[in-house]
Amino acid sequence: MHISKLSLVNYRNFANTNLAFNAGINTILGENGSGKSNAFRAIRLLLDANMLPSAYRINQDDFHRGLSDWRGHWIIISLEFEDVSADESIQALFVHGTGRLGTTPIERAAYNLIYRPKKEIRIKLSEITEGDISALQAFRSNITAEDYETVFTGRSTADFNDPQVYKKIVGDFDLAKFDDQSNADLVGVQLPKQLSVAREISFTHIQALRDVVSDFQNNRTNPLKTLLKHKSGEIDPTDFKSITDKVIELNQEIEKWPDVGEVRTDVQNMILDTVGVAYSPSSLSISSELPGDADRLFQSLKLFVGEHGEEHEGAVHDLSLGAANLIYLTLKLLEFKYQKANQSVANFLLVEEPEAHIHTHIQRTLFDRLNYPDTQVIYSTHSTQISDVSNISSMNILGREGKTCEAYQPANGLNAKQVRNLQRYLDAIRSNLLFAKSVLLVEGDAEEILIPILVRKVLGISLDELGVSLINIRSTGFENVASIFDDKRVRKNCSIITDMDAAILDTTSDPTDDSATKKYKQRVAASHKSGKERHAEMEAFISGNQWTKAFYADHTFEVDLVKAGNSELFTKIVEDIYDKPATIKLAKFELGSADVAKYGRRALRMANNAKKGWFAILLGGEVDEHSVIPKYILEALKFAHPEFSAQTLYNILAYRLNISLRNGTCTAEDGTTYRDHLDEFHTGKIDFRSIRTHTATLLSGDVINNLLEVY
Repeated sequence: MHISKLSLVNYRNFANTNLAFNAGINTILGENGSGKSNAFRAIRLLLDANMLPSAYRINQDDFHRGLSDWRGHWIIISLEFEDVSADESIQALFVHGTGRLGTTPIERAAYNLIYRPKKEIRIKLSEITEGDISALQAFRSNITAEDYETVFTGRSTADFNDPQVYKKIVGDFDLAKFDDQSNADLVGVQLPKQLSVAREISFTHIQALRDVVSDFQNNRTNPLKTLLKHKSGEIDPTDFKSITDKVIELNQEIEKWPDVGEVRTDVQNMILDTVGVAYSPSSLSISSELPGDADRLFQSLKLFVGEHGEEHEGAVHDLSLGAANLIYLTLKLLEFKYQKANQSVANFLLVEEPEAHIHTHIQRTLFDRLNYPDTQVIYSTHSTQISDVSNISSMNILGREGKTCEAYQPANGLNAKQVRNLQRYLDAIRSNLLFAKSVLLVEGDAEEILIPILVRKVLGISLDELGVSLINIRSTGFENVASIFDDKRVRKNCSIITDMDAAILDTTSDPTDDSATKKYKQRVAASHKSGKERHAEMEAFISGNQWTKAFYADHTFEVDLVKAGNSELFTKIVEDIYDKPATIKLAKFELGSADVAKYGRRALRMANNAKKGWFAILLGGEVDEHSVIPKYILEALKFAHPEFSAQTLYNILAYRLNISLRNGTCTAEDGTTYRDHLDEFHTGKIDFRSIRTHTATLLSGDVINNLLEVY
């Protein structure tokens, strides 16, 4: 039996989402604050026996913050199971009390935790005249947490993530429309408190490894204590009597020790001298309390460990953070193994962010080896080391959009071949593709190296600050990776930056052409033709997909970089490419030409001579605030990151102002005036576009005007 689906409605930072799981190993990926811990807590509220009291303490503070008014709404946490055991006990667990006993064992089952208004409140809501918003508002204003209840239900038939189903069960608050209470089959039948899935399964939660030393020092959370307590219950008191007898004898010997007797006598005399006989205790002794029973004796044991390569064994608090975390993780896994040995109907292991202070190789080894038979393992992580070795078919990606979080399944709807190709790419190219807020896909090293530098130098911000990941596909085969971004899979913006490879000269054959010119024209014509074909294929691929869009260099990245106004950038590295003075002179002349046939061919020759990656590194070393970002790249950035925050725009403009003041293109007086306009923009008195009326040649006007045209 395994969890196949977790549905979350109005719970904490989840407005309405679901996570899909498979048997075996699963991963939940996400940046900090994306809801990984809340998703784990939701599972634990249903399956962790230690969390049952917390389940009944859900309150209004657990409602999704995006609700304008929580009163009357429901919190729904639902688990769906597949491959439910045909064992009589587990069948009874899901069927009991539901009125759905049948001749065929169930293979799928739902188990729900619902926080909802009590029945009398639900009835009164259903009695409100449809459309009477005023009556609804008046009634809701008097609802309090005391009017709510927490219930567990089983065998529900509802898809709680369907907004229409939610409105049918809970009500439509916009229309003041509430059905009567005849939807019990959708919600499921309430299960009695004594019947809990958590009591029938093996479930272990390994919390995020943040401060395990304090956990070892706390008897309640110390994993060693849990293991020892488990084993102490298996000890035969008769077999253990020889040890307990020795402990009792040792206690007696300690108490009889002369020094102990002297201290006892001294304490008694000091009390008499201090308060007199009337207020002195009637008796006083110093006793040794080494535990005399198996349980307490086992609980008194402590763990001592030697770091790898060291002979000295020290207490846990003496270890490095990585070693302490590894020991803690090991003990929790052993705890799970002990529980699993109880022959539970199902086994679940939740491992929360195991990467803290653990070496990269250990992270990967851990993930690879935690593959217990008959056990569903679910990791949460923001480690690229773990995501790199995760199977995308068993992966959920959590993304944060404002106040709410959503879950994406990157392999949803893809066929086996597409999944295999995508998995191979992720295995071969380690990246943060899965963690990005949005993505720029590029086809080569030059774009990968130069685009981040251009953005940082020209705008004063980084792609990382914007949450945009730039991924080098190293070919024009974008489809395998871009297929992730889709309504069915990852709903994040993906800009594809590629080349049209349009001809930079007239490729018509001329009788006067020499053989070298003929071959060159043929290569240009072939590139032009293949570029048009790729463009058509790309447009067909992205058609109808709101999450992906392609942006094209007219010719190639290098050529269009010169075309945008960066010829001086190329001129600065000519002497790093060529040795001969005549060639250097010719190259500089061609780069300064307005004819794309001349500067384009020279730019491509330089890139090929130096190899494109190294050529991009050389160019990157010369990029400065005067460089120009080609407009198609700005447009790609715009699609990936549709809106700059007011603070980000202010930072860009202030950065450009400081450059102008430093370079003397803006006088101090003009700078003061412009900064006043900036402050007005920053405080919301004027909008971003009105800044244009104050730019003129100020602030390297082309940079800002290009930005204004795009944004």
